[in-house]
Amino acid sequence: MHVFIGGAYNGKTDFVMKLLAGQKVELVDGDLPDGTPTCDVLVIKNIEKWLVTQDLEDDEPLVRTILTRLKTLEENCALYIIVTDMGRGVVPMEKQARLLRDTCGRLYQALFAEAEQVVRIWYGIGEQIK
Repeated sequence: MHVFIGGAYNGKTDFVMKLLAGQKVELVDGDLPDGTPTCDVLVIKNIEKWLVTQDLEDDEPLVRTILTRLKTLEENCALYIIVTDMGRGVVPMEKQARLLRDTCGRLYQALFAEAEQVVRIWYGIGEQIK
């Protein structure tokens, strides 16, 4: 599993797609795919859009479910995950926004622990942090 993180509109997708040029890539945006992908590389971006549709009150089982699903997907093809950094010390005023930020933080910690590579993207420039 390879994880790429950065702020919104910092060039994460372009960076990853250039990295994967010439490979059979399936790109999933804002969803956790069902079924078995038929590609060399599965790129999942914007998981936080999918998270908005979930119950975030008790996020521990949700994080475990996501990790289990991602590990299953990784059995069939290389897995690249692109996530948006949502924290940066800003605490949203709305409860749902805080729950989303907190759930993303816990999910990202779990993803980073499982990933063999973690890259931070800053305006199109990648910095490997793991």
